[in-house]
Amino acid sequence: MKTKKKKFIYFTLMEMVVVIAIIALLATIVTPMYFRHVRKAKINTAKTQIILLEQSVMDYQLDTGKLPNSLQDLVQNNSSNSKWDGPYLKKSVPSDPWGNEYIFVVPGSHSEIDIISYGADSQPGGTKESADITNWTD
Repeated sequence: MKTKKKKFIYFTLMEMVVVIAIIALLATIVTPMYFRHVRKAKINTAKTQIILLEQSVMDYQLDTGKLPNSLQDLVQNNSSNSKWDGPYLKKSVPSDPWGNEYIFVVPGSHSEIDIISYGADSQPGGTKESADITNWTD
């Protein structure tokens, strides 16, 4: 009977350091790009949610003949309106991508209704990721 000899592959310490350095270099290049895409995705999600909330408010207005007092009126018939034909949202009112409630103003100062997300900093104003996202254009 022949016995098979096992072959072992050994790596030198220098080869391991080179591989780790290459992985670290790639991580430093890819990580900022990843987080930039995450920031853009959150902003686009907020814009899309605001459009959908605005459409739901318009559906509510078509059915009841008036605007809701709050976004919760889209989910529950809080005013006991007999013309209410909701819910106008499938689930509950969504939070913005940063976990805050959307600001809903009736009557709005820019249109019939104003829907606002204050962005990542949850404060009015700001730039980039902290900029306000609204249902109107300046």
